Amino acid sequence: MTSSPTSRRAEYAEATRAAIVDAARRIFAEQGYFATTVEDIAKAARVAPATVYAVGGGKQGLIGTLVDLWSQAPIVAETRRRGAELTDPDEILRNAAATVRSMREEYGDIMRVALATAPHHTAVAEGLRVATGRYREAVLALAERLHEVGGLHPGRTVRQAADVLWFYFGYAGFFTLVDDNGWTFDQAEHWLVRQAAVTLRSAP
Repeated sequence: MTSSPTSRRAEYAEATRAAIVDAARRIFAEQGYFATTVEDIAKAARVAPATVYAVGGGKQGLIGTLVDLWSQAPIVAETRRRGAELTDPDEILRNAAATVRSMREEYGDIMRVALATAPHHTAVAEGLRVATGRYREAVLALAERLHEVGGLHPGRTVRQAADVLWFYFGYAGFFTLVDDNGWTFDQAEHWLVRQAAVTLRSAP
C-alpha cells in the first residue's frame, strides 16, 4: 500500500523540521547562539534560509524548541513515576541521580547554550526561566518523596532538602565535575549521590 500525497508531504515536512532543529542544535553548540546565523543553519540543513524562518521560527524559535526538548523530556516523568514506587531513600536518590546524569549526557549541549545566552537575550532568558521552573519542580517533588520515606534528617524541612538537592543536582554539579575537573560521568554521579545523602541526613 502506497502512502497518499498528503502523508508524503507531512513526512517531508517533519523530516525538514527535524533537519533544521538538528542543524541548529549542532551549530549553536559549536559556535554559540550569537555567532550562528540563519544562513549557517540553512546550509547545514540543506534548505533555504526562508525555510528556517517558516519552519523553525528563525534562531529564536529554534532555541526555544531545543529548550522545550530538554526540559520536557519524557524521562523526567518516568523518573518521578519510578521514584513514587520506591521506598528506600538511597534507591530514590540513585534513581534521580541517574536521570540527571542521563539528561546531562543527552541535553547538556542545549543547557550550556541556554545558560550562556540567557543573560544577553530576553527571549532565551524567559525560555530558561520556564525550563528551570520545571527542573526545580521535579527537584521539589524528589525532596517531598524523600521526606515521605524518612530520607531526611528530622530537623530538615522539605524546602531545605530541595535546596540541598539543587546544589548537588542543579545545573552546576555535573558540569563542574565533568567539564571543569575532568571526572567521568560515573565518578560524578556516584560522588554526588553520596554527598547529597550525607547532607540530607545531617542536621541543617
